[in-house]
Amino acid sequence: SEKRALTKFLRCVEWSDVQEAKQAIQLMYKWEMIDVCDALELLSPLFESEEVRAYAVCVLERADDEELQCYLLQLVQALRFERSDRSCLSQFLVQRALQNIELASFLRWYVAVELHDHVYAKRFYSTYELLEENIIKLPPGVNGEDGYQLWQSLVRQTELTAQLCSITREVRNVRGNTQKKIEKLRQLLGGLLSELTYFEEPIRSPLTPNVLIKGIVAGESSLFKSALHPLRLTFRTPEEGGSCKLIFKKGDDLRQDQLVVQMVWLMDRLLKLENLDLCLTPYKVLATGHDEGMLEFIPSRSLAQILSEHRSITSYLQKFHPDEHAPFGITATCLDTFIKSCAGYSVITYILGIGDRHLDNLLLTDDGRLFHVDFAFILGRDPKPFPPPMKLCKEMVEAMGGAESQYYTRFKSYCCEAYNILRKSSNLILNLFHLMAGSTIPDIASDPEKGILKLQEKFRLDMDDEACIHFFQDLINESVSALFPQMVETIHRWAQYWR
Repeated sequence: SEKRALTKFLRCVEWSDVQEAKQAIQLMYKWEMIDVCDALELLSPLFESEEVRAYAVCVLERADDEELQCYLLQLVQALRFERSDRSCLSQFLVQRALQNIELASFLRWYVAVELHDHVYAKRFYSTYELLEENIIKLPPGVNGEDGYQLWQSLVRQTELTAQLCSITREVRNVRGNTQKKIEKLRQLLGGLLSELTYFEEPIRSPLTPNVLIKGIVAGESSLFKSALHPLRLTFRTPEEGGSCKLIFKKGDDLRQDQLVVQMVWLMDRLLKLENLDLCLTPYKVLATGHDEGMLEFIPSRSLAQILSEHRSITSYLQKFHPDEHAPFGITATCLDTFIKSCAGYSVITYILGIGDRHLDNLLLTDDGRLFHVDFAFILGRDPKPFPPPMKLCKEMVEAMGGAESQYYTRFKSYCCEAYNILRKSSNLILNLFHLMAGSTIPDIASDPEKGILKLQEKFRLDMDDEACIHFFQDLINESVSALFPQMVETIHRWAQYWR
């Protein structure tokens, strides 16, 4: 009757004993139906029985589209652990994709990216074919678009990314400064590649498939001043004067960023289900290959930029949300948004072991939302020695009024509340990482077991909520005391981290 015990029971079965396996399967169907988050565990490499895996898919059918999208990335990875190419899981994913264009678009991309994996290319190609065969058969929808046209609109996304790759190469080859490269980009869009400024047929945006894009606005497109020169593109949308901005990067493996941002999105959802909105920014990321992809562009500035121009976070926010009667001269809403977002990301980057934090990859929007970008180091890896457990920089604490202020106390209480809410879903988060075990993402592939153990340790499942509040407050206090002068040796090492 204890439904959560089913997965533990199935782990103990001696599956090579035919009689025992048969009895276990009979018992499994008599057991009370488990929750979706526990069914994910049954799709991990630990379970080879086709009956058990089919049962897990049966449970997954109860998830709505939004929940399914939370796990889609991992479910595609789990195809590696199936016994056959056209498994129950593969057929389930395709059937659900036929009813929802967003699921269809993301499923196609997640599978297409895995075609580079030589060991499992045939498996993923089989799912890709199944998706194509089924979409093409769809009857015309409300807008008159039939299955063949729908599939073509998805395939054109790949053609678009191929053209963006060649533009990036051309622009990189231009000698001279960033301005020269931007001129070349606009010249290409105005001349040789002018078909990109007005598409013959609108294309579904790879990042948000519900949005149609009609062409690139050359005059508003630019590139970033960094080694890889990512493109910052503005696309026209069908609404009058409508547009959307995205970043296209060639030369970077965005699969790890995609995974981290998906986790931020999931954790944001879990916190909101408990009525805690920490003003997070789970911007969209889509890897379209092993060294290319797209990111949603969020208007914001790095803390490095803000501090060099405005000297402090406070004076930057005063510029956009002044209130002379409020503490620090910033509106209460803006200050609260800043404190909440700092708390949310402090907890999430701690749990996921995000490394290599510096003032260039911490961004701030003008309404006070702080968020992290660039996740090349996860699960405890860090290129710098002695990383502090909490990624909090001195300027963040100063913007809350310092370590003695009531706002800093509020920050700590948001952190502890969020930490305990996410601990309740540790099983779900760990199950999703178990499904990534076969992935070729560098920080996971290097040692999946070790990575998952590190993640599990972060949840402190040996403690109750009360003890965890003290534990987490101590973590914050240690990390913050490292930022201010009175220092002990290890703390001094942590302080060097932000230099």
